[in-house]
Amino acid sequence: MQGGKKQKRHRLDKTCPKLYGIIAQNKSVKPTGGGAVTRLENLQGGGELRYYRKALLSGLILSLLFFLPFILFDNGYFLFYGDYNVQQVPFYQMCHDAVRSGNWGWSPTTDLGANFIGSYTFYLLGSPFFWLTIPFPSWMVPHLMGPLLILKFGCATLTSYIWLRRYVRHPDYAIVGALLYAFSGFSIYNIFFNHFHEAIVFFPLLLWSLDEYMYHRRRVVFAVMVFVCCTVNYYFFAGQVVFLLLYWIIRMLSGSWDISLRDFLLMLCEAIIGVLCSAVLLVPTVLAVVQNPRVNDPPQGWNALLYDYNQRYIHILECFFFPPDIPARPNFTPNSEAQWASLGAWLPLFSMSGVLVFLQNRGKHWLKTLLCTLFFMTMVPVLNAAFQLFNMTYYARWFYMLTLMMSLATVASLQSAPTADWRRAVYWTLGITLGIALPIGLMPKTVESAAGDKSLVFGLEDYPTRFWSYVAIALLSLALLVILFQYRKTGRAKFLHRCMSGIALVTVIYAAFFIALGKTQSDDTHNWIIPYSLNAGKDIRLPDDGNSRIDVYDGMDNQAMFWQKPSVQAFHSIVPGSVMEFYPTIGVQRDVGSRPDTTVYGLRGLTSCRWLFDPVSSGKDFQDSSGATMMPGWSYYATQNGCDIYRNDYFIPMGFSYDGYITRSEYNAVPESDRHLALLKALVLEDDDAAKYGGLLQHLDTNSFQYTESAYFGD
Repeated sequence: MQGGKKQKRHRLDKTCPKLYGIIAQNKSVKPTGGGAVTRLENLQGGGELRYYRKALLSGLILSLLFFLPFILFDNGYFLFYGDYNVQQVPFYQMCHDAVRSGNWGWSPTTDLGANFIGSYTFYLLGSPFFWLTIPFPSWMVPHLMGPLLILKFGCATLTSYIWLRRYVRHPDYAIVGALLYAFSGFSIYNIFFNHFHEAIVFFPLLLWSLDEYMYHRRRVVFAVMVFVCCTVNYYFFAGQVVFLLLYWIIRMLSGSWDISLRDFLLMLCEAIIGVLCSAVLLVPTVLAVVQNPRVNDPPQGWNALLYDYNQRYIHILECFFFPPDIPARPNFTPNSEAQWASLGAWLPLFSMSGVLVFLQNRGKHWLKTLLCTLFFMTMVPVLNAAFQLFNMTYYARWFYMLTLMMSLATVASLQSAPTADWRRAVYWTLGITLGIALPIGLMPKTVESAAGDKSLVFGLEDYPTRFWSYVAIALLSLALLVILFQYRKTGRAKFLHRCMSGIALVTVIYAAFFIALGKTQSDDTHNWIIPYSLNAGKDIRLPDDGNSRIDVYDGMDNQAMFWQKPSVQAFHSIVPGSVMEFYPTIGVQRDVGSRPDTTVYGLRGLTSCRWLFDPVSSGKDFQDSSGATMMPGWSYYATQNGCDIYRNDYFIPMGFSYDGYITRSEYNAVPESDRHLALLKALVLEDDDAAKYGGLLQHLDTNSFQYTESAYFGD
């Protein structure tokens, strides 16, 4: 309603009522401008609330089916590989303990030290799922990771149902769409990035709140959801803002909505108020993030118009027709340079068939315009980058919003099944699927062995067994869809329930395959993580080391964080700018992690590293066969908690001071390979500060510095 007048019905619904018209056939469904708004009233003998419960329980039960076997296998934990194991699990436990102890201002266990709020809002601090762990003791937090993922899938099914319900005749259609969205290739892929699921959960509610404002001028709800989404994850919120602008503009231009200037300004005020309310987390986060050089990658040149890796176009197209590759191991396109891009958008059972049915219809509709716009944006680098404030580092982490639109298109086509041309759409989907699979799987190429022998092999993929498994799942999914459509005349309820069962079957198969495949990439779950990492280091017995750090030699990323000990080794994307600036000056690359090798042994003295842990059962040995250690000045101390522990015999406690200085220009003139040793001899002052503070310290001559092991011991 607007201004006391009944809002106009979408004129395009009248043009194409069979496919696009959302016709209210039940008393509980009230027709409005292009949609149907559900009420919590009885529907066909059952309460509307039971469909909310059905959506939630469907998501919970379905995710439980493929998570539970792995949780049981891992002794009550859900462990995966890569970032999930070494970031999500220790971050949750460390932040849980920091919040419970009140130490949430500064994190000494994050790299060389970091702003706690600024470093962890991206990962978990704004997530209500993280805060659910706070009442539990620390030892239970790793056990909660699996149940929390199950809960996230269930909540995503519920929230997407809430948004989709407006646009379908019967709730079961919305449940089908909700299952497609919640268990799409994007969601399964991002089990690896556990914290991405918060955006998947809350985005449908943000859309729903905007719809509520535009259809009914419902106040406050939009502001609340803007606040929630901005608080939950600022990175994804930036993409959601771009999507909402596209969504709102396209719907306005298509005639779905109209709005007065007064109501528009009120809506804008709600959006601003929502963002301002999130400032308690947003402001310290922005202050931390702007220091990170990774945010400075603006669009420029041809790379803004065309991807510089031609395989990436195939990778993008392929993700709509096949289950997702596991992160870091792209198989269809090994050289697309999109290992962690979250390229996944496959809809289980239906693939792209329902979307193609919708797009092939000749009628006009706002959803068709929006889908075509979004598909086009996936192929243009600068437009894809719009969803992350035009940062040109390639990610497709906004595809969950696209999959929601694809899910709506699929169920809109499904509810018009008697008149829609599903046969043609399935043929097109099958043709594109085979058109991608067969050339990649059968293309001949010449490979050269290490001995220099050349041989002819077939297939461009890196892992043939895995590749053909993906192809088989995609084809069997389409075959099952064809079989199900043979029963569509048995009645809507039976047909939809069979569709739900088909989605569940395909999801369990491909999700279980995805998780099992990922777990094969990590062979240290039972040998290392469970016995030695998740025990919080309780078997480590060392003298008081409160003023020191530890080092881990050729071990697992963030190992020290599991034990909650400060370390020079860290795998963390968001740390203070000073850390990002410091490491490159001594020749250590600092992008997403700090991993200084043994050549910069002076760094250990500078950063007060007292102990080094060398995992016994994995990696290289810190001590060679002659007894020499990989860094000078270290000696064997003990074997504890699965590690040989070495002591820094030249350990410098935290809090030391200097009696001399050199200028920044003089420091830059020192060979990069020697700077880690120069920092043990003198404080570095900026050239401008030397005139002001130089009188407090002795100005040292870098020409007198000796960069030898004996000089290091003396320093």
